[in-house]
Amino acid sequence: MAKQQGVASMLALALLLGAFAAIPTGVQSIGVCYGVNGDNLPSASNVVQLYRSNGINLMRIYFPDTNALKALSGTGIGLIMDVANTDLGSMASDPSFATSWVQSNVQAFPGVSFRYIAVGNEVSGGDTSSILPAMKNLNAALSNAGLGNIKVSTAVQSDVTQGFPPSQGTFSQSYMGPIAQYLQSTGAPLLANIYPYFSYTGNEAQISLDYALFTAPGTVVQDGGNAYQNLFDALVDTMYSALESAGAGNVNIVVSESGWPSAGGDAASTGNAQTYNQNLINHVGKGTPKRPGAIETYIFAMFNEDQKTGAPTEQHFGLFNANGSPAYPINF
Repeated sequence: MAKQQGVASMLALALLLGAFAAIPTGVQSIGVCYGVNGDNLPSASNVVQLYRSNGINLMRIYFPDTNALKALSGTGIGLIMDVANTDLGSMASDPSFATSWVQSNVQAFPGVSFRYIAVGNEVSGGDTSSILPAMKNLNAALSNAGLGNIKVSTAVQSDVTQGFPPSQGTFSQSYMGPIAQYLQSTGAPLLANIYPYFSYTGNEAQISLDYALFTAPGTVVQDGGNAYQNLFDALVDTMYSALESAGAGNVNIVVSESGWPSAGGDAASTGNAQTYNQNLINHVGKGTPKRPGAIETYIFAMFNEDQKTGAPTEQHFGLFNANGSPAYPINF
């Protein structure tokens, strides 16, 4: 996962519905992203038990991980599953690839509660042209398989938007407008990776740490009638304004990643990670100034992943150690 700028929950019993359960949008929910780029991580079955023992009812995986899918079967844990970025070209150009992908990775696991499929994660460069046709082919394949209740989207980072204050948000990338309008036509949410950490460390001259950590004592940004006391809300509402500007104001946002590193960089400490993630859990049931109501949110990540490349912080987002012990106390 490339990240630049930018969980027990009070989840309704709907999560316990059976195979391919469709769970109502707007239910307050906190999930955790499950990455596997680390040494000595637990088996998938033990990971699923760790989710269940902590009351974490939502998971995101970044490719069709057969071991994870088998372990999730029958658990009622709601799932976001990604189409790997490397498969976008094939899925965009070949409807039969999408059909085969659905057969192998969705239909083969009828006991898994799929919520969304993310067609790529933070796709960049020339590959962005594949996102929308791949989404369309995947939607058709799911519909043909009788699985049209599984919503198809893509996961984007904050830098697909521009503008300040949040009410002035627009998409900075031209490919996003058609994607937003397509999501509005299908009723699917936009999956957004929202990282106040990267926004803060990229602009410390203008952004305070307490604004990024949900600890500011009062309003930091006044935007018309909306008062912003934390950066997370500002980033989400900038994305909502961009959707409105693109003619897709009915599209909901699911925060498909958010977190704070415990080591490896500026302001990356166990204390700050604990503060951010606990405050995030406590906050997302309230919604944002622009869109009150629960925000479905996935914390990145379940484990520290020592095989991750990129900045040193990439290896230090975990809530748990490889042995299953908490990296720091969190009240789900």
